[in-house]
Amino acid sequence: MMRKPMLSRSLGVVALALALSGCADKADPGYQGWVEADLIFVSPDESGRITKLTVREGDEAKKGELIYTLDDDLQQADLNQNNATLANARQSFDRAQSLSKTGSGTQANLDSAVSALRVAEARVETSKTRLMRRQIYAPVTGNVQQIYFREGEMVAAQKPVLSILPPGNMKLRFFVPEAALPRLAIGDSIKVTCDNCAPDLTAKIYFIATTAEYTPPVIYSLDERNKLVYLIQARPERPASLRVGQPVSVYLTPKAAAPSPAAAGGKS
Repeated sequence: MMRKPMLSRSLGVVALALALSGCADKADPGYQGWVEADLIFVSPDESGRITKLTVREGDEAKKGELIYTLDDDLQQADLNQNNATLANARQSFDRAQSLSKTGSGTQANLDSAVSALRVAEARVETSKTRLMRRQIYAPVTGNVQQIYFREGEMVAAQKPVLSILPPGNMKLRFFVPEAALPRLAIGDSIKVTCDNCAPDLTAKIYFIATTAEYTPPVIYSLDERNKLVYLIQARPERPASLRVGQPVSVYLTPKAAAPSPAAAGGKS
């Protein structure tokens, strides 16, 4: 009498296990991806020694805010020299203009003085710009990610002193197989999950590669076509919730299925 309840209970457990395994097989595993960022590298126009660094790694730099300065002795000397040249050019111009008014000077001398004056003025403006650019301001608003040179160190021209990450420059990168491409379009919203992250993270696709990765060299057999994957990039809706290099799982948002030809014919 005791065997029947035990047998039915065992059958129930087995049925439940099979049902759960079937659900697990049908569950969407998603696609594995990671977080990347397009950093803004802030470099000087000319080489020099860093005299002041006003930010640290992790600080928020606002656009137009002073972030570091370079020594400006050479630029100041160049400006002084060009100012002296400009003063001489103005004297020459005034003399040539006076002689031209009295008829004692030639038009050629006046034209030459005008040209020399304009060149001297342009060189002064160039020197002022070079001097001004020894003070480096943040080109964008964002968090300082890394500092490559410190106060007192020499930095070469066009060499980044630090990098800034604007929030809008965060992106997700993942690969999908060829069969999944019809389900994707620019502007589509996708669900994003990661370890200990908020449960409602989303992103929008802004790039779909037109070239496959890991492709065979010549002929695509049916098995080889199944191996083709395409790079997808998306912008997270809440970039502050993610970190650069963080692994994520991406789930495509289901789309409404198109009506079959038979169903469409039945409606007509």
